[in-house]
Amino acid sequence: MKRLTFAAFLLAALPFVPLTGHAAALDDSLTCKESAHDFISGLIDQKLIDAKPMKVESNSINAYWPAHGQRLTAYGFHVFAIVGFQQDDPLFQTGNGKPIARSAYGAVVVATQAKVQAALDVVGNTAIVYHAGPLLTAIFCQQD
Repeated sequence: MKRLTFAAFLLAALPFVPLTGHAAALDDSLTCKESAHDFISGLIDQKLIDAKPMKVESNSINAYWPAHGQRLTAYGFHVFAIVGFQQDDPLFQTGNGKPIARSAYGAVVVATQAKVQAALDVVGNTAIVYHAGPLLTAIFCQQD
């Protein structure tokens, strides 16, 4: 009986297992050397994120899900969501409050703030590391 239950569990979990071991690493894009437009449009063009934001915050940050079947990483951490905004750019929707910056983008990863900060410190990345929720941390680039 235990074998049957375990087999059923494995079969039920199969649709959630990525078909390939390959993940798109965003490390080079998160060094804050490009605009939010270039970052987000590049991910959309590669079909790595959905073209329509899942949410637009009052500060105009647009949040995007990774596209179905895509696995994204940033500095070895699983990417939960991508965020971005660029002022006066039709690619982005605006919120009802004051925009966070002229241009801002990043990735929300599943890890603690301390672990993410340590990973960025090792490679000398000075991006903003921000606690975004329980076990969620944002790696954020901002241009004023």
